[in-house]
Amino acid sequence: MEPKPLVQIISEEEFLSQIQEPCTLFLKIYNSFTSKLKIEKDISRKFYSNLIQEAEFLESFLDEYGARENKRWSFFAEYVACIRNLGISAFFIKHLLDRYPYYNLRESGENFAKFQADAQNALQFLNQSILNIYQGIIATARNNRLTFPAESLEPYEFLDIESNKRLPRNIAEDEVKNEEERIIELCERIQKVFTMMAKVKLPATEDLETLKKLIPYKIDEKKARTFKELVHNVQSDFDTYVKNTRIEKENEDIKNLRGYISMTLHLLEVVLWLCHFYERHEDEIRAGECKRKISEMVDKRALLGQVVNFAFHYSLHFISLGSQLAEEILKKFMKIARIEVPIPQPLGFHARPSTYISLIARQYAEELFLIVDGEKYSAKSVMSLLQAGGAIADKGYQTLTFEGSKRVLDDIRILAKYNYCEDQDIPQKLSYLRELRTSA
Repeated sequence: MEPKPLVQIISEEEFLSQIQEPCTLFLKIYNSFTSKLKIEKDISRKFYSNLIQEAEFLESFLDEYGARENKRWSFFAEYVACIRNLGISAFFIKHLLDRYPYYNLRESGENFAKFQADAQNALQFLNQSILNIYQGIIATARNNRLTFPAESLEPYEFLDIESNKRLPRNIAEDEVKNEEERIIELCERIQKVFTMMAKVKLPATEDLETLKKLIPYKIDEKKARTFKELVHNVQSDFDTYVKNTRIEKENEDIKNLRGYISMTLHLLEVVLWLCHFYERHEDEIRAGECKRKISEMVDKRALLGQVVNFAFHYSLHFISLGSQLAEEILKKFMKIARIEVPIPQPLGFHARPSTYISLIARQYAEELFLIVDGEKYSAKSVMSLLQAGGAIADKGYQTLTFEGSKRVLDDIRILAKYNYCEDQDIPQKLSYLRELRTSA
């Protein structure tokens, strides 16, 4: 007997009988979706969740049969993937609208109303785009002779859990070692993510040609995923080491901080999935008849506008406010101390060591001082350090005293250990000095 081939080719007629059942629930969701939009009824998170789940299942089924490589089914498979991508984006926006009141953000009522209006506008665009692509699926399915279910899903299948009622918060407070150090580290990481995101610089615009220059060249799926993972790691560590601890319970600002982390995280999810949709399915990125049809169903200018003017704009807004709150928390937890370190060898305080010290000092918001005979010199100013260096040389001092927070003093201690990089390379733990030195 000859061995069976690893891949067996089936006829399109046989595939039609195979795909009918997996499509049924997905098409029932379409019936419910259109009914809800006709009466302008709110789409719940559970509805989007079911939509995503069924789209993922159907997409996987189609891929197993190689539908994207078949003329009759390639458009159908591509449309299903589009609905999954847009459905995920819609889910996260709806999640933010539902959860916003519980995040305890220090936002004015006016700012909340503006965000709510912009989020609802984004949802409306996504719902219409999902509907347009669903109609493309229906047309393709009819051409392929799929049988359509007449009924919708039962309403109870889409009920969300009521979220305005909560159990008393009385869980035992977790004891976590080094709580304060954990909080300081988390605050610093939030500030670093904000600095990274702020460098992207996406100006608000409605002009299509300008938007196409911003995406994917200034922000794309890969960069959005990097930002999202950084924020997700912060949230994960917050929940592991800070949530339900004594120190969180006693500090309202720390509890509020998580809200800014969550808002940023979910908005970056929207950026990621909309960028993925544009890069994967839009005709100018990937040429082809299917891509052209998708670009006709989903307004390109509106899509890119939602990435730039809504999702990334607000993700930067909330991480900025989170960074500001993190700075306030840091000031509460930072303990001022002093260290004594040797002077730079062999030339003492000249321009190079003074520059490195000032770069370290400016890396942090709190003050760092060089103390000479009781007088404080700001370490953020090279001129101030050079002035202090003159006094040190005149009196022949061989050691220096710095005053500041533990985190900045730790960096100064490392710099001194490497002789202020006078005759050694910048150490790995101070690698940020390379970029700061270049930009300076």
